[in-house]
Amino acid sequence: MEFSSVNTIWVLLGAALVFFMQAGFSLCEAGFTRAKNTGNILMKNLMDFCIGTPCFWLVGFGIMFGAGTQLFGWIDPMIMKDYSHILPEGVPLWAYAIFQTVFCATSATIVSGSMAERTKFSAYCIYSAAISLLIYPVSGHWIWGGGWLSQLGFHDFAGSTAVHMVGGICAMIGAWMLGPRIGKYDKNGKPKAILGHNLTFAALGVFILWFCWFGFNGASTVAMDSDAAMTSAGLIFFNTNMSAAVACCVTLIFTWIRYGKPDVSMTYNAALAGLVGITAGCDAVSPLGAAIMGAIFGIVIVLAVEFFDKVAKIDDPVGAVSVHGVCGSLGTILVGLFATGVSTEKGLFYGGGWHLLGTQALGVVSVAAYVAVVITIVFFVLKKTIGLRVDAADEIAGLDVSEHGLLTAYAGFAMLPDTTAEDAPVVVSGEVPVAEAVSVKKMPTFDDGSAPKLTKVEIICKESRLENLKNAMMELGITGMTVSHVLGCGVQKGKPEYYRGVQVEPSLLPKVQVDIVVSKVPVRSVIETAKKVLYTGHIGDGKIFVYDVENVVKVRTGEEGYDALQDVE
Repeated sequence: MEFSSVNTIWVLLGAALVFFMQAGFSLCEAGFTRAKNTGNILMKNLMDFCIGTPCFWLVGFGIMFGAGTQLFGWIDPMIMKDYSHILPEGVPLWAYAIFQTVFCATSATIVSGSMAERTKFSAYCIYSAAISLLIYPVSGHWIWGGGWLSQLGFHDFAGSTAVHMVGGICAMIGAWMLGPRIGKYDKNGKPKAILGHNLTFAALGVFILWFCWFGFNGASTVAMDSDAAMTSAGLIFFNTNMSAAVACCVTLIFTWIRYGKPDVSMTYNAALAGLVGITAGCDAVSPLGAAIMGAIFGIVIVLAVEFFDKVAKIDDPVGAVSVHGVCGSLGTILVGLFATGVSTEKGLFYGGGWHLLGTQALGVVSVAAYVAVVITIVFFVLKKTIGLRVDAADEIAGLDVSEHGLLTAYAGFAMLPDTTAEDAPVVVSGEVPVAEAVSVKKMPTFDDGSAPKLTKVEIICKESRLENLKNAMMELGITGMTVSHVLGCGVQKGKPEYYRGVQVEPSLLPKVQVDIVVSKVPVRSVIETAKKVLYTGHIGDGKIFVYDVENVVKVRTGEEGYDALQDVE
């Protein structure tokens, strides 16, 4: 074979971009989950690629691209046989091998998000290997390796089904067999929102994935040495971008109408839904078709996330099942409607009849059934042997410390506590004998009856009112105060909001606590001034608590009582 430098560079560039998608998935999944599991998420996204690479080299590539039967390639450890029958024009074997390796790793990494925050790391490593060794290569052989689906005319240009739906089905089965995270559902089965800890991470991850998707789809032409290849690549880039952008716009509007406000995380999921969905037919549909498909994905992603969360009760922290499983399969089927006949036969809407639509549906159903059966067996064996899920105590503590001995992925930063309600009861161990317990001692009073009365005023309010409150207190003559960020709630529990379609039950809301000890300034003046400054008439204006104080000691001078509260003249 005579090699083409242009085609080879194009394939290698695509491989590099698809590899960089691992960074996008890492950030996206870490951002949509809690801080206590960040290290575990990052470790899994590293290792599924590192485990998948030798697995695909030793077994997977031969199964997928070997010239065996229409169901199975061949076993070819270390890729030693002849693959000239499948190699793109002008592309060397090893360039094509690394290009396919990064696609395989993408399919495996999808599963990480849906099973996040409760999966044993050892089990994850094993089922990631199973996906790269057998599950992805067999169905990939049917679609891209000359198997029976490709013979029927099944069209999946860059992997809506071959990569994304395969990962999505594995993710769905895994999340179902694991069960939901502790605290995800109340005793009546109503879902509770478990907020991701870092939306900036998630957003950056989505933008990285969007950027890399141009390599994922565009480089799947595996050629750039002709006018036809360049024209096709341009259309693929345009359609890829169009579907994602329109999906975001539609989800923004749809969630705005549905929840009263545009949902941020759901809109970012919509970008991925549009990218996944258009991947199968990015070379076969027109820009108008890509826009219409993007609009469909923008609505479907919201309904799918709600369905799995509220109806199916499958806890998917990042929406991987909805993005990759649902939109991957839907995008493949829609090729049967919107294909213009450029790179495949015409779809139904372009006068092509029902044949392509039927073939697409058959391919989706058959691949989904195969993957579901095999991954269920893999998960069942793992569950009965080493176990799939960590212990409840480890899950509550976080997988960073329980699985990796990592106290925090954010050393040096103070993190908000995990406010998700766990159903596990509080256990009092009683391990310390009574004789060794630290006794509670009442501190002596220093008030001899002659000193002025000391009073502590504790004000709980919104952070937005803090500056006004501080200025008002200073004008009143207050010379010192302590301000703390706290979490709390009143009877109303705040105004209901929504996260990913689930109502957030704000049992603990961020507030500011201002502590003031007064003696010279009348307590009633402090209270009335605070009321005037903080009052809006709405729920959440705050509370004021008043306490008697026994004594105050100024450390620097040793002054006590009234004198300790006075400022230096």
